[in-house]
Amino acid sequence: MFLLKENDDTPALFTEMGELGLNEWRETARWVKFEEDVEQGGNRWSKPHVATLSLHSLFQLRSCLLNGLFMNDMTETDLPAIIETLIDEFVKEGDVEEDMRDELREILMRKHVHQYEQAKKNGPNGDKSGFLSTVRSISDIGKSFSHGRNLAKLDKEPIGPQLELPKKKFRGVKIFVQVESLPRDMNKDGSSADISKGNTHFLKKLPPGVEASNVLIGEVDFLQRHICAFVRLKTANVLGDLTEVPVPTRFIFLMLGPSGHGPQYKEIGRAIATLMADEIFHDVAYKARNKEDLLDGVDEFLDQVTVLPPGEWDPAIRIEPPNTIPSQEKRKQLGQEMLLEGIEMTKGMSGKGKEELDEEEGHFNDPALQRTGRLFGGLILDIKRKAPHYLSDFTDALNLQCLATTCFMYFALLAPIVTFGGLLEEATHQRMAAMENIFGGAICGVVYHLFSGQPLTIIGSTGPVLVFETIVYDFCLRLGIKYLSFRFWVHVWTAFIIFIMCITDASSLVSYITRFTEESFATLIAVIFIYEAILKLWKIRVQLEVINYSRDAMEGTCYCVPPTGKPLVTFEKAGEFIEKQGLSIAHNASYVDYTAAGLDNCRFIGGVFDGTTCYPLYDKLLMSILLSLGTFALAITFKRMRNSCYFPSRVRQIFSDFAVMIAIVIMTGVDMAMGINTPKLNVPSSFRPTWDGRGWLIPPFDGNPLWTVPLALLPALLACILIFMDQQITTVIVNRKENKLKKGCGYHLDLLVLAILIFIVGFLGLPIYVAATVLSINHINSLKVESECKAPGEVAHFVGVREQRVTGIITFVMIGMSVLITNFLGRIPMPVLYGVFLYMGISALGGIQLFDRILLLLMPMK
Repeated sequence: MFLLKENDDTPALFTEMGELGLNEWRETARWVKFEEDVEQGGNRWSKPHVATLSLHSLFQLRSCLLNGLFMNDMTETDLPAIIETLIDEFVKEGDVEEDMRDELREILMRKHVHQYEQAKKNGPNGDKSGFLSTVRSISDIGKSFSHGRNLAKLDKEPIGPQLELPKKKFRGVKIFVQVESLPRDMNKDGSSADISKGNTHFLKKLPPGVEASNVLIGEVDFLQRHICAFVRLKTANVLGDLTEVPVPTRFIFLMLGPSGHGPQYKEIGRAIATLMADEIFHDVAYKARNKEDLLDGVDEFLDQVTVLPPGEWDPAIRIEPPNTIPSQEKRKQLGQEMLLEGIEMTKGMSGKGKEELDEEEGHFNDPALQRTGRLFGGLILDIKRKAPHYLSDFTDALNLQCLATTCFMYFALLAPIVTFGGLLEEATHQRMAAMENIFGGAICGVVYHLFSGQPLTIIGSTGPVLVFETIVYDFCLRLGIKYLSFRFWVHVWTAFIIFIMCITDASSLVSYITRFTEESFATLIAVIFIYEAILKLWKIRVQLEVINYSRDAMEGTCYCVPPTGKPLVTFEKAGEFIEKQGLSIAHNASYVDYTAAGLDNCRFIGGVFDGTTCYPLYDKLLMSILLSLGTFALAITFKRMRNSCYFPSRVRQIFSDFAVMIAIVIMTGVDMAMGINTPKLNVPSSFRPTWDGRGWLIPPFDGNPLWTVPLALLPALLACILIFMDQQITTVIVNRKENKLKKGCGYHLDLLVLAILIFIVGFLGLPIYVAATVLSINHINSLKVESECKAPGEVAHFVGVREQRVTGIITFVMIGMSVLITNFLGRIPMPVLYGVFLYMGISALGGIQLFDRILLLLMPMK
């Protein structure tokens, strides 16, 4: 197979098989990667399936190619000329008598009827396919308007009278009946069809630059033995209505024979069509110099086929296409011996694959992590690498998927920002809280995504930063110094150290981070997200609240009464309740005024409900659990809808892109409809510092002694280690080869931007923002792009990520403007956002090999 050593790429192929009917060639099967057959009745295509061939048909095909015509690089460019050349060669070889020339020409020049044309003819006439065509046409409403002028001509009554045959008597018999044929006015290329009438819907599934191969088989009366020809055109040309899509034809396989052997001819046609769809034979057909090369390709295919015993498998069963197709590179090797030699010659492989070796060695081959040996060397290279793509980082965001990602990341970021703000408020005694966290997020997020080297990385307030802030605050309390002023110098030292690391190419140390380190870190953060979502949801149990579920109940028809058959509330509990609610109590401690307690506090004091309209009562814990699980389930379902069988592809794509947003809206609506007082998102409504004792600008000392400046160096060193590891490990995960990023990265540039931001937030008294692993992984996942052109039956494959800056910029601008829409945000239940946390944590675990291997421990050995 020396032909396959050539490096020039060959176009993809679409193969169509037509069978000779009474007065026409009728399309009966097609291949892109998998086989599709016209179902019995001729109204629709079958599901794509793996082609199953008989071994005998493959041997017959080889015999046909061996004894038939092989016309390499034919120069003719139109169908009549090609047919005349074929007839001349048949006559020259003695396969066809001279007096048969006209009959053969008439047969080869008959019109070609394609399945999509037949479906359009049958639909309006009340055929069973009409309803299916109507249903499917819903997905093509837009296309019908845009192509209505061309397609309207196809919606006509069937040509000539139709002949109905009893199904029972002719079951299993293939009959092509056309009583009257449409007169044809031949174009100069031998076609009566306008190529604009092609199957435009199917054309979108074909890859760019695709070419066609046509397989024509049939039975005729004037031949005594079969004739066969394999033609490869020197230049591919559109041959009118020869194919159902207006793509240029490169190959033609023709086989005609005497009547009575139709099924045999069809199997040979299926065999050559399946070979043309094979990756290796496809290349051989393009590069074959003679008939021997073509036969070598058939022999190679025969060497690789698997034969199934007839008694153990039913050939009528169609095999579903696999989710992943194995690589055919091994078949391109010259032989097993050379393959083994290549493995032995690989330096230091020791029996391991090159990819495995790269993973174990880390990221030494990444040019962005090469040490330059000079100041600012790595930073300058990062700027040169990213500058040519800066404009496209904005233009590439003009896509609906980016809008969906922005909505998703807004809610994914807002919830933890507010939550971490509440934790910071508790840890620092209001020195920093939700308002400071929102303001810091708006500044850091916009600046980072405008100037960073990897804008796909999402920054946020992380758990380690919260722990660090808590430690620094406690340290200041013990020393009796002002926290915010001391924190300012900590940030100055931290920014300075990170700047030194940036200009000295310290980011090259990231090359020592292995896949195990990356995945251990990512798994830990993802598990923390899942754990926190469940923990925060369970904490709602301490706020159990009972409500009247009846909306129509009149006031006073449901009330609280003392319990019967149970001891009354204890004096301690009654005293706690009285102090909390300000209620009156009699001198006798055994009596409580239950009617004054109200429905919300009835359970607290041990009362029960009574009244004619008291309906079942629910607490908000159960409702919160349902909201969280519902949000998670809807987000997962809508995200996976892209590959489902329901709705048109565009609708599925929109549902998949806006999965989280739709889930939040639906479950928020459910919460509002139920009327249960679940915890709501609490966003500050005014732009002012939470603590009255501080402003937006932090004084460097504010009464602190000068010795606090060098003292701040110690916590700054710890902060540098924390920030460097958090930032760079997350960036390495984002820049993985699996994500197929094309615009490069900038580890040193990221550190420079981060150093500037650390100084700014220190001066303003705002929290530190660093790369957030789970948010970054979900950002990448929501921007992944799959192949638009996929063959029928082929699973869409991942082609890359939309690399741009706009989603991050707009998301953090919206974060800063959240204080203006508190009325809207205040209606979103926190359990819904906990469901989003759960979704992000579980989706971040997808594709992590470490987690997959952990799951293997739960599987039996067999």
